[in-house]
Amino acid sequence: MGLRRFIDERIAPHFEKGGRFERYYVFYEMFDTMLYSPARTARASPHVRDGIDLKRVMMTVWMAALPALLFGMYNTGYQANLQITDFGYDPIPGWRTDAVMTLTGFDHASFAANLLHGAAFYVPIFMVTYLAGFIWEGLFAWIRGHEINEGFFVTGILFTLIVPPTIPLWQVFLGVSFGVVIGKEVFGGTGKNFLNPALVGRAFLFFAYPADMSGDRVWTAVDGFSGATPLAMGAAGELNYDAGLTGVAGTSAGVDLTWMHTALGGIQGSIGETSTLVIALGALVLLATRIASWRIMLSMLLGMIFMALVFNTIGSDTNPMFAMPWYWHLTLGGFAFGLVFMATDPVSASMTNAGKWIFGILIGVMVVLIRVVNPAFPEGVMLAILFGNLCAPLIDYFVVQANIRRRMRRRRA
Repeated sequence: MGLRRFIDERIAPHFEKGGRFERYYVFYEMFDTMLYSPARTARASPHVRDGIDLKRVMMTVWMAALPALLFGMYNTGYQANLQITDFGYDPIPGWRTDAVMTLTGFDHASFAANLLHGAAFYVPIFMVTYLAGFIWEGLFAWIRGHEINEGFFVTGILFTLIVPPTIPLWQVFLGVSFGVVIGKEVFGGTGKNFLNPALVGRAFLFFAYPADMSGDRVWTAVDGFSGATPLAMGAAGELNYDAGLTGVAGTSAGVDLTWMHTALGGIQGSIGETSTLVIALGALVLLATRIASWRIMLSMLLGMIFMALVFNTIGSDTNPMFAMPWYWHLTLGGFAFGLVFMATDPVSASMTNAGKWIFGILIGVMVVLIRVVNPAFPEGVMLAILFGNLCAPLIDYFVVQANIRRRMRRRRA
């Protein structure tokens, strides 16, 4: 209460109408709503009569992503420390690894050492992401003369979890800028964009700077590292799918790899996408609070399973990806993260219930198609979701038109 009173009595008057900093009110309001729910009611659409507002929705999604964030930091440090201590790779030179060496060293058996090493790479990405987002969100709100919404609160955290830990910070700023400006603000801001801004930013970086966004070396924060990712191993036919949950299925970066490794998350990958288990914890939160659509999650999973079974049945003597079972597709790459946090974005996904089923199935099928048919692009989740975003308005249009025709036939009957 003391902080609230201090803000209202000492700070707010300077930014409200008639105050010395009236023209900068949008920036005051941005930081004020980060601390407290706004006291004013909405003056423009959308108007929602509900017990949960946009800010609480964003906070819930943020908290659902927190397990993936924490594990991502730990796994980033673990992968780097493992290669340093067991395989002789050098740490990436710079102040980040110097600080890690001074405080804890590079012992991959130490939880603190792994978490600190991962944080040394993740925290700068996090800070640059939100700096870029607040700059652009504040600038557009200032020019348009409206309050800053909370949309970037979630976009920012999701963007940090879908990039590799070794990404240059200037590319982080550039990717976020592209995602916010081109993916959202040019269409009117939060609620009016038809593409997921975080994926738009990542897609821009992927095609503009592929050397820093793909390839085996970018997933482990050590100097001169080279080692196949699990998806690359699958494309090369180096995974043994008959090994069971704990039998050795292959060797990645000098470490025995099993399906259980991919499910728990002890593999290379984007910061927040490696552990299907912790992502599932976030899914439970989003489903329990009804913020994410269970229809999209289930239909995307079913679409992926169906397409994987089709390729398993067809088989191929030249393409090993035909043989990858659906449960490997589930835990490899960004499928689980995309299913829980990206495809369920309520703004860029289908709005109708029937449309959500079609939307999810389309994405699930597209992921497997891209992974299997295109050997040069073994991931596929990012492009599949963006393709689904493009199709979502058309899917909803046909669903609505079908409902209208069905009701007209009932009236005539």
